[in-house]
Amino acid sequence: MPEETLPAREQCVVREMLIRQAAARPDADFMLFDTGERWTYPEALSRARGLAAALERLGVRQGDFVLSWQGNTPTAVATFLALNFLGAVYVPINTSYRGQVLAHVVRSSGARLMIADGRLVERLASIDRAALEAIVVLGGERPSLPGIRLQSEDALSPADAGSAPAEREIAPWDTQMIIYTSGTTGPSKGVLSSHIHSYTAAKAFRNVGPGDRNLMLLPMFHVGGPYAVLWALIHGGSAVLVESFSVSRFWETVRRYEITTVGLLGAMAQFLLKQPPAPEDRDHPLRSVLIAPFDESAIEFGRRFAVPTYTEFNMTELSVPLFVGPNPTVLGSCGKPRAGVELRLVDEHDIEVPSGASGELLVRMSQPWTISHGYHNDPEATARAWRNGWFHTGDLFRRDAEDNYFFVDRLKDALRRRGENISSFEVESAILEHPRVREAAVVPVPGAGSEDDVLAVVALVPGAALEPAELIDFLRDKLAYFMIPRYLRVLDELPRTPTQKVEKHRLRREAVTADTWDREAAGIRIERDRLGAR
Repeated sequence: MPEETLPAREQCVVREMLIRQAAARPDADFMLFDTGERWTYPEALSRARGLAAALERLGVRQGDFVLSWQGNTPTAVATFLALNFLGAVYVPINTSYRGQVLAHVVRSSGARLMIADGRLVERLASIDRAALEAIVVLGGERPSLPGIRLQSEDALSPADAGSAPAEREIAPWDTQMIIYTSGTTGPSKGVLSSHIHSYTAAKAFRNVGPGDRNLMLLPMFHVGGPYAVLWALIHGGSAVLVESFSVSRFWETVRRYEITTVGLLGAMAQFLLKQPPAPEDRDHPLRSVLIAPFDESAIEFGRRFAVPTYTEFNMTELSVPLFVGPNPTVLGSCGKPRAGVELRLVDEHDIEVPSGASGELLVRMSQPWTISHGYHNDPEATARAWRNGWFHTGDLFRRDAEDNYFFVDRLKDALRRRGENISSFEVESAILEHPRVREAAVVPVPGAGSEDDVLAVVALVPGAALEPAELIDFLRDKLAYFMIPRYLRVLDELPRTPTQKVEKHRLRREAVTADTWDREAAGIRIERDRLGAR
């Protein structure tokens, strides 16, 4: 398999890409927002320079980590671009995070400065704020946070930036951003991404090409948000940022903004297919749709809406090792390895499994820096993931004779709900904070479409009683909305192995039993926090 050529600095460093595209496309749209705001390439460059200068006034220097806690807004995109312009590191936080999950990210990042939506800042009052010294509050009230310098958004007003030169030339292997992902058996991990890594991953999405206009449905704290910005920069196209995915507004948005390409989680495609057929189903500008996972509903989506479909397998740590399309014909496949990728399927001892058998997918690249270079401030997790010189995905795959790869199951103790990876460890830790809970285990059970629902199985302290709704209410201020269990089961004791490990495989197999309480059946629905556009 031929190797990919390592990209030059001018190709993959955002600062250089933006300067180059602004000169080459002085009148072309770059970013559009559902607020009505619209940036050409030169306007985006001007915003990046101005905000970079403001951040320098606040003491940000090349290589510094800066937390961004914002919804899908123009300021969030400008923050990403400005930090890239300085050679600082973009560290976004999920806007649904609360409690100890939030505290872990703040502490692990080591950041001294945060830019945050004012409606979120009060969540910091009850947690350890670690090294954090200052917060720029975007709108809203500024609550009292002892030891923290709170500044209004005027602190981000553009200044005479000149060229905002970096202290040294930004190198392709410098860390560009840290995206926090589910920690599965431990706290969330901060994935270190270099400029080369991000560029390689974005470029590997072959459904996006020159001049495409991409609809950004994923948030700027998810790796898909920055990648969508990079797609536009790489291909000289544009991107449209909306607050969130909406079934009712999807096609109207696609037509109004003349969207040519979009990525859909499998559940999103299923939701759109459930809408009644309409005469205008095929009247749209889409030229490609990426759908993952790729099942019968993905094929039906392509047929009904007459649009070429693609699929892939990726993780924040990787750079799209598997990709296929247009219009895959092998149902369930995640694709074939792309150029520059080496893959193995192995057993628990990293020994290759026989042909046709399932094994953990291991990945490495022929070029350096083209996937993550580790987990921020977590050498143990880095060593575990990279043992024996290969990155361990924690996912079981099988391979057919034509080199198609098929996802089988998760090895790691993680769940996926509403497009978010969930750490069972973090949910269990929050549940165990309740004084009447003695032990807890969290496992996935089948949910709508291809997603999981969260089942929590608990044992109470002797003599205690606990209403399920009371526990759910207790968790509201401790967990993101998508992490709060739908199902709750109370046992006298959790099942354990002879070595006293909880038998989660048994809990998964038993799943929703007759004695399991269902939050939704009880009429308790928990919606995500709605952050309006800014």
